[in-house]
Amino acid sequence: MLRIGSLEIAPPVALAPMAGVTDTVFRGLAKEQGCGLVCTEMVSARALVHGNARTLELLRWDEAQRPVGVQLFGADPAVMAEAAVRVQALGADLVDVNMGCPVARIVGNGEGAALLRDPQRAASIVRAMAGAVDIPVTAKLRRGWSAGEETAPELAERLEDAGAAGLTIHGRYRSQGYAGQADWGVIRHAVRRVDIPVLGNGDVRTPPDARRMLEETGCAGVAVGRAALGDPWIFRRIANFLERGDSGPEATWEERLAMAARHARLLAAAVGEEHAVPRMRKHVAWYLRGWPGAAQLRRRAFEARTLTELEEALRRAGQPQATCAEG
Repeated sequence: MLRIGSLEIAPPVALAPMAGVTDTVFRGLAKEQGCGLVCTEMVSARALVHGNARTLELLRWDEAQRPVGVQLFGADPAVMAEAAVRVQALGADLVDVNMGCPVARIVGNGEGAALLRDPQRAASIVRAMAGAVDIPVTAKLRRGWSAGEETAPELAERLEDAGAAGLTIHGRYRSQGYAGQADWGVIRHAVRRVDIPVLGNGDVRTPPDARRMLEETGCAGVAVGRAALGDPWIFRRIANFLERGDSGPEATWEERLAMAARHARLLAAAVGEEHAVPRMRKHVAWYLRGWPGAAQLRRRAFEARTLTELEEALRRAGQPQATCAEG
C-alpha cells in the first residue's frame, strides 16, 4: 500500500494529470477500473484565487473518486499557498504542484518545468503551501531541463525539506517533451535520497512495465498517463498483475465501443452535449486505435454533431475481422 501523508492509496497506481483529459468523467472511469489515486488536470493557481468560473469547473468530482488530488501550477509562493487553501476548502484530499509541464506558454511565465531551473523558488512554493494547509502537498517534476541537467534527485531533497509529502518523477527532460525514452535511473537515484514516497512516471505502458518500474527504481508507486488514453482498464490490469502476476484479458472490441458510448453519455451529462461531442472525438480515436476498421469509424465519429449521431456510429461499428494488433 502507498501512503502519502495520512492518505492510504491502494493499489499504488495513480492517474497522472493530463491537460484537457483528466476531467471528472475520465477520473471516474479510471477509478471504477481500480486506479488508486486520481488527480485533476493542471489548474492555474492565480485563476483559482481570482474565482475564474472556467477554472472552478475543472474542480468538480464526486465521492466515488476519492482520494482525489488537485494539481496547481504557478510561480508565486503566496498565490500558490492561497490556492492550496481554497483547494482544501473544496474538499480535495491532496494538492500537487506542477513542476514538469513543458509547454512554452507555461514555462515562459516561470511555471511548470521552469521551476526545475529555479529550485529555490520551487522549494519556497512547497514550503508556503505546506504551511498553509493540512492536506498533503506533493509535486510532479521531470528529470531535468535538458540533457546533462540531472535535476530531479537534488530537487527532491529540497522539496522534502520544504514539506512535500510525496513526489512524482517523470524520467524525461523538459526538452524531450514526450518523445524519446524515459530514464528510470534518475527515479532510482531520487528514491535513494529521500524518505518520502516517490511515484515513477514515464513509459509505464503495460502491467509488466509497472512491476519493472517498482523493482528497478524502488519507487513506492507508479503514475500512468498516456497509456490510460482509451484504456481505463489498464489500472485494473496493473492492480491484478501486481497482486497475482496475471493481468487478465485486455478489453474486447465490444467493450471498447460500449465504454466509448458510456464515456460520451457521462460527458454530455457533465458539460452538455454541445461541448461533449467535440471533446469525445479524441477519446473515440484513443478507444479504437490499433483495431481494424478503426479509421473508418473515427471518420464517422468525427462527423457526428449530436450525441445520438455519435452513439449510432459506435453501434454500427460491429465486430472487426481481426484481433487487436496493439500490445
